[in-house]
Amino acid sequence: MAHKLADLSSEYEFWMQKLSIWDQASTLKTQQDTCVHLSQFQEFLRRMHEALKEMNSKTIIENFPTIGQLLAKISWNPFILAYDETPKILIWCLYCLMNKEPQNSGETKYNSWIQSLLSHILSAFRMDMKEVGLFCHGLGYAPADYCPRLLKNMVSSLVSELRENHLNGFNTQKRKKIHLPAVAIICLWRRHLPSFERAALHLVEKLISTETNSLHRVECCLKDSLLPQAACHPALFRLVDEVFRCALLETDGAPEVVAALQVFTRGFLDALERENKQPKCTLKTYFPYASPFLVMVLLQHPKDVPQRLWCRSLTHISATLKETVESQADGSHGGAFESWFLFTHFGGWADIAAEQLLMSDAEPTEALLWLLAFSSSPHDGSQQRTQTMVEVKAVLGCLRKQFRSLTLSGRDLLEAVGENREPGIRTLTCQQLTRRLLLSFLLWAPGGHTIAQDVITQLAQTEEMTREIIGFLDQTVYRWEQLCIEAPRLGMVAKELLTELQTRAKHSSAHHVTGVRGRSDSPRPQDSVHSEV
Repeated sequence: MAHKLADLSSEYEFWMQKLSIWDQASTLKTQQDTCVHLSQFQEFLRRMHEALKEMNSKTIIENFPTIGQLLAKISWNPFILAYDETPKILIWCLYCLMNKEPQNSGETKYNSWIQSLLSHILSAFRMDMKEVGLFCHGLGYAPADYCPRLLKNMVSSLVSELRENHLNGFNTQKRKKIHLPAVAIICLWRRHLPSFERAALHLVEKLISTETNSLHRVECCLKDSLLPQAACHPALFRLVDEVFRCALLETDGAPEVVAALQVFTRGFLDALERENKQPKCTLKTYFPYASPFLVMVLLQHPKDVPQRLWCRSLTHISATLKETVESQADGSHGGAFESWFLFTHFGGWADIAAEQLLMSDAEPTEALLWLLAFSSSPHDGSQQRTQTMVEVKAVLGCLRKQFRSLTLSGRDLLEAVGENREPGIRTLTCQQLTRRLLLSFLLWAPGGHTIAQDVITQLAQTEEMTREIIGFLDQTVYRWEQLCIEAPRLGMVAKELLTELQTRAKHSSAHHVTGVRGRSDSPRPQDSVHSEV
């Protein structure tokens, strides 16, 4: 017993120091540290109870003089109280400290103090709305929404479902699901992160699995999912962000994932603004590895910045990103990818950079060229990025010479920007940037709309290229609507081209499926390669 007490005393000092540092889990760092150690701490508390129940109150104080302080710190730490069986074990420990037959006023006062702690802990389980304020606030939810209202709603939904089932003879095809208020769902997610992670994974998979998803549909799916609202809590935001980071790495920056991330970010920022005008958490909490200055610049929605100042904002963004990327040694945390990942959240700025380079009367600036090259391929080295900038600048020169012309030739335009070159002459990054600039030219140049259909028809020769152009047009229309850009003709041209391409893509897909099904020599399911296993 003495040996066990010695080991427990040594561990006791460690946890006493931890509890002093955690101090009611008031910062993100202490919250994270608390969560990491919760299971170990619960095991320590369990062994502490095993030791305490073998002693009387006098012996307990002799062996652990500060046991009251330790248990009090636990009682007021909402993160510890919310974990598993910790509250129950804590109550057992406090009960061991009670003087069964107090002999003096000091022991009576000590018992009263222990009873107040027990009352505080038990009130959390009774969910007494007048007593559980601090506990609920620490966990980040409103008790009035989390408990009674949630229970009332669940019971109401179950009663309605049973009534509906009774009327329909328990027809499972016509059953009602249980619908919870948004606040209740978010509260549940905050208390059980695995369920939130599953919801985030399911949504991202849904958003990128359907190739024909428009950004308006993506926006609707995100709003219905409640993820942007839930992400106002920093821990939940970081979780969704990590899902998107992994998806981008695994798909090598697939446009569908990039677009979904940007729509999510916009929804998150809108929800954050609605929730509190004065953010409770600093931006550093959401983007811990980013330059605070860069985050502040990127957070400015382009529509809130006068168009005459767009170029200046882009120059600031480019300079900060370039300094960050070039100052990071190989192998440092995140490297160029982390900077690109942050910038990709606010991808509208990259599209504006392309348009500014195309339409500005001034010579293309190195800052905007660098930003465009970096946003398209963050993994390129300095030399390769410089070569991309040189080629993009040459393409811009060809396009800008013809920008004001009212008589344009689609073939000449494709030839001028090098789209008719043999594959392999240009890098993939240069090819994608060239097409991006060419499509922007068709929308913005005064005579572009007259040859737009002809040029796009020549470009969209493959299914992959068709998807790329559809994605560009959809993103452009969506961005213009977000920016409230007043360009009726441009919007009409872009929407017409988008509708035509989407219709063509659907017909092509249907024709392909019909053709395969109609072939007499098409393989049967049992003849597939899987049958060889």
